[in-house]
Amino acid sequence: MLLITGTSGGLGSLIARRLADRPDVRFATRAPDGPGHVRVDFDDPDSLDFTGVDTLLLISAGYGEDDQVIARHEAAVAAAERDGVRHIVYTSLTGAGDHLPYALAHRWTERRLRGSAAAWTVLRNGLYAELLAALAAPGPDGVITAPLGGGRLAAVAREDLAEVAVRVALAPDAHAGQVYELVGDRPLGGAELAAAVGARYAPGSLAQARSALSGPDAAPFQPPMLVATYSAIASGFLDTPDDGTLPRLLGRPPRPALEVYTGTATPSGPADPGPADPSPARGYLPAVAGGV
Repeated sequence: MLLITGTSGGLGSLIARRLADRPDVRFATRAPDGPGHVRVDFDDPDSLDFTGVDTLLLISAGYGEDDQVIARHEAAVAAAERDGVRHIVYTSLTGAGDHLPYALAHRWTERRLRGSAAAWTVLRNGLYAELLAALAAPGPDGVITAPLGGGRLAAVAREDLAEVAVRVALAPDAHAGQVYELVGDRPLGGAELAAAVGARYAPGSLAQARSALSGPDAAPFQPPMLVATYSAIASGFLDTPDDGTLPRLLGRPPRPALEVYTGTATPSGPADPGPADPSPARGYLPAVAGGV
C-alpha cells in the first residue's frame, strides 16, 4: 500500500487527484473526509500508524519554525521505521536553495533518511511557478515591484512535481537511494515576467518587502522566509536550470513556467499599493518551504 501525507495541501492534493481511483493508495490528512482518507497528524503521535504501508510519500511539513518541522519529520520517519515501511519518498527543497532559511529542516530530513533502515528517495523540488506568480504579481497599477533585482528563478510547475512524485512513488525500487533535482528549464526574471503579462517591472527594496509582509496576520517566521526568497533570487542563487532530470522522469518536456505564471498571476494589493507590496505571497508561504 502507498500512503501519501499532506493531501490537503497544494502539492498533495494534485498527487491525490491523480491516484484517487487506486484501491492500493491511502490519503493522509489531519481531517479525513473521503474514501481512502486516513487521519495523520505529525503533531499527534497516536495518529502515526503506518501498519501495512509499503511506501510512504512524505510531503514535507515545512510550514513552521525549524524545530517544529524537524520534530514532525522525525516523528513520521520513526513511525515508518517502527511499522515496517519499506520505502520513504520525501519531497525536499532544491539544492540551489541552501541559502534559504527553510532549507535546514529539509537537509536534516535528508540526512535522517540516509541513516534509516528503510529505502528512500529524495525529490528536491524547485520553487513553484505558481509561487512566482504570487511573489511577483503585478499591482493594480500594472507594475511589478517585487525585489527580484536582475536575478532569475528556475521555477517549475507544481503539476509537474506532482506527476514526478506519483511516478516515483508507484515504482520506488527503481529510484532507491536517488536524489533528484527538479527545477525549471528556463530561469525567469522580473523583466520577462512583466513583458509576459503586459506589466512594467520596477523592483523595490528588500526592506520595503519586509515592511509590507510584516502585518498582524503574519507569524514571526514568515516575513524572513519570503524576504530571503526574494534575496536569493535577486542574488542569482536560484537560476540554475534543469539538467535533464525533470523531462527524463516525466517522459515529456516540462510545462513552461512562464505559461504557468501568466495563467496564475493576477493584479493584487490595495488600491494605492506601497512600493514592493508582495502581500499576495502570504498565501503561498507553505509552498515556499518546499513540498506542500
